[in-house]
Amino acid sequence: MRPYLAEFIGTFVLVFSGCGSAVLAADHIGYAGVALSFGFVLMAMIYALGPISGCHLNPAVTLGLTLSRKFDAARLPGYMAAQVLGAVVAASLLYVVAQGHPGFDVASGFASNGYDARSPGHYNMTAAFIVEFVLTALLVLTILGATDLKAPVGFAGLAIGAALTVIHLVSIPVTNTSVNPARSIGPALFAGWDAVGQLWLFVLAPLLGGAAAAGLYSTMRALDPVVQMPVRQAVQALPAELEQRLEKAGIKPTEF
Repeated sequence: MRPYLAEFIGTFVLVFSGCGSAVLAADHIGYAGVALSFGFVLMAMIYALGPISGCHLNPAVTLGLTLSRKFDAARLPGYMAAQVLGAVVAASLLYVVAQGHPGFDVASGFASNGYDARSPGHYNMTAAFIVEFVLTALLVLTILGATDLKAPVGFAGLAIGAALTVIHLVSIPVTNTSVNPARSIGPALFAGWDAVGQLWLFVLAPLLGGAAAAGLYSTMRALDPVVQMPVRQAVQALPAELEQRLEKAGIKPTEF
């Protein structure tokens, strides 16, 4: 139960803080500020909740990790449900806060995602789909690589947070940046029927992007001779990594 609660809380914080920066402060901080908000809050949640749930906070990430056999498929529905629920609760509270300002108008978009007239830069559906697919694949590929056994311990949060920041800098003008179906579903439910009508793209494209990243990463790792080693031999080939992980777990190497 604890991992599902962590996914709910983490997604809540991501949507409330990230989308909140767009709804409440975008006029003051601009696109760059919103991008940094999403990147920093994801980085913080990775270090805070990663030890509990892995800190996916994104159905596309959970799908990519599952297809890469880094996550138990039996827990995928529960993780996705917790993520969507966290996003919806966050959006509902953000809606209440936003209404406290006399000039608030939900017709401005409420940080929802869109294409054509609902795109900040009026990009069409094809452009939106390509951007969401490619950038979600980039995010999931970064996560798969940064959390790999051979990756330096302790730096995954920095890499993933930086990747999400760059992704937002690129795609806010195109779609207002989704790369996360849960993040899209939450605000769309409060932004009107036009937002809900375009929601399919911001569910489908990220999920396909996450799946594509899993396939690409699995293909690249299959070319790595370390992957072909027995587990015992692979561990012996990475003594420094093993010592770091054991130290974090409070286990002396002699106890292993």
